[in-house]
Amino acid sequence: MFYRVLRAVCAVIAKVLFRPKVEGVENIPADGGVILASNHLSVFDSILIPLVVPRQVNFLAKEEYFQGKSPYHRVRTAFMRAIGQVPVQRGQARAGIAALEIASKVLAKGDVFGIYPEGTRSRDLRLHRGHTGVGQLALSNGVPVVPMAVIGTDRIQPPGQRFPRPARVTIRIGKALDFSRYDGMAGSPAIRRAVTDEIMYSIMELSGQEYVDVYHKLPDAA
Repeated sequence: MFYRVLRAVCAVIAKVLFRPKVEGVENIPADGGVILASNHLSVFDSILIPLVVPRQVNFLAKEEYFQGKSPYHRVRTAFMRAIGQVPVQRGQARAGIAALEIASKVLAKGDVFGIYPEGTRSRDLRLHRGHTGVGQLALSNGVPVVPMAVIGTDRIQPPGQRFPRPARVTIRIGKALDFSRYDGMAGSPAIRRAVTDEIMYSIMELSGQEYVDVYHKLPDAA
């Protein structure tokens, strides 16, 4: 109940400030576990995406988003927790394994899990090579992957800017990708890479970004 009320209020605010244009929302399955895989340009991606998707989206958010004692940071932390965001550490193998376990539990319940395969937001606005965790999740859980792209969220709060500003954004949602042809192959690194690359190609087509076949380096601080 709280999520629905909070979402409705924030959706109205987002509509006024960011005038989001949403394309392809009908491509999101009405029920069952599904992975939403998106590019990542801003901290606001994890706020806007849940507001335009008809089902609740569960993201694993980096723990930095839950830190800070200023009024803005306190509000951000409360909002992230209210819509089911889970803080996780980055850059550690154990943290990565724990994140995949949490994501699998979300999918096993038939819920929606959102992920940014690049691992962090793009500072140069290009689309970088995806980490194979998204491929492993899709294969291990036997769920479809819906590719999506956010466009313009980098203008809301560019790196180094303390407060957000109004900006027009577009969210494009592609058709679900079915990887059932790879059933039983989740243990193969080559197959996980192939699945991940297919997902990233779909995101590239939706976003129109230049693709760079190298991992994006995680910043020391967001």
